[in-house]
Amino acid sequence: MSTPVAIGTPRRLVEATVDGRQVRVPEGSTILDACESVGTDVPTLCYGDTLTPRNACRVCVVEVEGARTLVPACSRRIEDSMSVATDSERVRHSRKMVLELLGSSVDLSTTPGIAEWNERYDARPERFGPRAEPATMGERDARRAGEHTVGDGTTAETVEQPVKDDNDLYVRDYGKCIMCYKCVDACGEQWQNTFAIGIAGRGFDAGVSTEHDLALPDSACVYCGNCIEVCPTGALMFRSEYEMRQEGTWDEEKQSQTTTVCTYCGVGCNVTLHVQENEIVKVTSPHDNPVTHGNLCIKGRFGYQHVQQRRRD
Repeated sequence: MSTPVAIGTPRRLVEATVDGRQVRVPEGSTILDACESVGTDVPTLCYGDTLTPRNACRVCVVEVEGARTLVPACSRRIEDSMSVATDSERVRHSRKMVLELLGSSVDLSTTPGIAEWNERYDARPERFGPRAEPATMGERDARRAGEHTVGDGTTAETVEQPVKDDNDLYVRDYGKCIMCYKCVDACGEQWQNTFAIGIAGRGFDAGVSTEHDLALPDSACVYCGNCIEVCPTGALMFRSEYEMRQEGTWDEEKQSQTTTVCTYCGVGCNVTLHVQENEIVKVTSPHDNPVTHGNLCIKGRFGYQHVQQRRRD
């Protein structure tokens, strides 16, 4: 007997224009959805297709005719007769500024697409001067609100700090963190409901932290790795990937991906195995899977060692 497929409630189509091109998308769609429907590329960082938009990075802003300010494409719903410009002078200037401010203070070396975006918007983070020396381990975590020391202008202030390496499964490099909140939301009420991490501190010294800045093994973390899944910059990274990058052997062009079903239980979660040179180097999950929505448990995310132990010699 076949199982009926739910098709959902039909939605009215909304007509608008994106860069002068007519678009028709279901009511409730965002401007970003409309842009994607006509193949218009809009850069995003804090946007997550499985998360509620936070509007934290502002790199996806677009210009809506008649609106006083630029609006984030990832969260603003498109409306009938709306006219959207994704590449106007205001938009380009805003994106350039955001990319330069982020690039001058955060290590974006492992952020996908950043080099292309910098070139497209003529963003030059280096014009703010050389980076200041990274903080020592624990220095930024120990700062209190209002204790920030203003620099002398010869260097660009940075969030760089030593990598937090306190467990066998993944590392935390908050020198690459853009404070997009995606890991906090994935760990909290939007998916995992563990609430092992949150935002601590204020202003430039704010950062992602466990409760009381505990080491990860002593915190409430259950190592589901769903924070890694949504991290847009590589601030949270599989240990295997981190070690291979340190060794200079990480090469995504040599990697293949195979999606299969996790065998640890009967839920049927999909896992995508990333394989390089016949070795599983990390595991993700398809975001469009109706079971997992990109989320896994510790077994599905990290329990692949029984297939093949990574060689360390």
